[in-house]
Amino acid sequence: MKYAAFCSIWFVVRSPSAAERRAHERGSVTAEFAAVMPAVVLVFAACMAGVQVAGQQVRLQDAAADAARVTARGEGAGSAAARAGHLVAGSSLSLSSDGDLICVHLTAPAAPFGPLAGLEIGASSCALGGGR
Repeated sequence: MKYAAFCSIWFVVRSPSAAERRAHERGSVTAEFAAVMPAVVLVFAACMAGVQVAGQQVRLQDAAADAARVTARGEGAGSAAARAGHLVAGSSLSLSSDGDLICVHLTAPAAPFGPLAGLEIGASSCALGGGR
């Protein structure tokens, strides 16, 4: 009886072997990967949304410069609005003049869809009016 009690204590106290530890931890890397993956996807989506907004801002700035040049040449606000609408869909144009300078301010949605769809960005450009 004494021997049986010693054996049961020996099994409880002894440390598990390397094979037993590996068998116990099987699948832990998969579980950690599954827990981290949504965060990685979220960071990637935020980066892609930022790139999309930056691209839209560049297109909007180019369209504002083009619309300012068109207006300064005397082609009219309708022609400038049509050209800006062709370059950036959904843009709205406002004109102002200060002496010989004709300034155009464009606003447009940052993104047509996604989490940044409600955000509006703007760009302004001025041209010297004298090409009439």
